[in-house]
Amino acid sequence: MTIRILLADDQESVRAGFRLILDSQPDMEVVGEAPDGVKALELAAKLRPDVVLADIRMPRLDGLEVTRRLAGPEVSDPLRVVVVTTFDLDEYVHTALRNGACGFLLKRSGPALLVEAVRAAVAGETMISPSVTVRLLKHLRGPAGPDPASVTVPLTDRETEIARLVAKGLTNAEIGTELFISAGTAKTHIANIQRKLDVRNRVGIAAWVWDNGLAA
Repeated sequence: MTIRILLADDQESVRAGFRLILDSQPDMEVVGEAPDGVKALELAAKLRPDVVLADIRMPRLDGLEVTRRLAGPEVSDPLRVVVVTTFDLDEYVHTALRNGACGFLLKRSGPALLVEAVRAAVAGETMISPSVTVRLLKHLRGPAGPDPASVTVPLTDRETEIARLVAKGLTNAEIGTELFISAGTAKTHIANIQRKLDVRNRVGIAAWVWDNGLAA
């Protein structure tokens, strides 16, 4: 199945960059581009893409309102929207997720996470930039977690080490560099960790680390 993607961003250079990354994937195709929020809604209605990548600050209608109209709680047939932005503000994250976004990605996150966010959206998962995840979890964390010595860890020592790095916000490539393994090996470890912890994504891994007082 080819994942059909609509890009909504007022910067042509950003759209061109995203198109280059996504069209290079064998199972992805950019089917439309919108330079503003109103055009994004028009193309979304016409094309019914699998995923919409929406910037926040756009002319005529911002990305948060576009998200609400395409994916909000009151939408009868919602689309999957991933917000991709330069602005790392908690208010934007909370509003985007409340408006139905299934992802919140910073533009500086890089090509690998962009592709991963699209795949996560199609799979019905929520992908949030690692650095944003870490900050949100710190805010949600209680005054004191359990004593790490009292926690029964269902992971191997290597998996626990990788889970801690996920909670720090590192990407697969950065974990690979840190541990002298390939990004692919890091990805395999993370998949095993998700299965053992029964969590759906990196956010779940990071939450488990914080909840159990294992953050370094």
